[in-house]
Amino acid sequence: MSYRLQKINELIKRELGKILLEEGDFGAGILVTVLRTQTTEDFKEAAVTFSVLPAAKGPAVLKNLSSRLFFIQRQLNKKLKMHPVPKIRFILNVDEAESQRVDELLHNLEEE
Repeated sequence: MSYRLQKINELIKRELGKILLEEGDFGAGILVTVLRTQTTEDFKEAAVTFSVLPAAKGPAVLKNLSSRLFFIQRQLNKKLKMHPVPKIRFILNVDEAESQRVDELLHNLEEE
């Protein structure tokens, strides 16, 4: 991966985090974290992986983000001084939900 691509990934990750913090209306007690951004070599698309706590709210947050994608993309376009600005696509990180479930099961076994 080129140095420029790494910098763009970090920039998109940071700016999307700010946008979601300011504009995200996910409800009380829901934490959304942008984990990583993977931009294509031609800078046309960016896959944004995020996690949600509690994990059970993940699909609802993904639906919320998908329905507000146009607004979020427009906010990102205003903040970034580059052309083209990659089109974002959200991906829910399910690895964390699975590890949270395993931890919960192990904790239950220890109690027994």
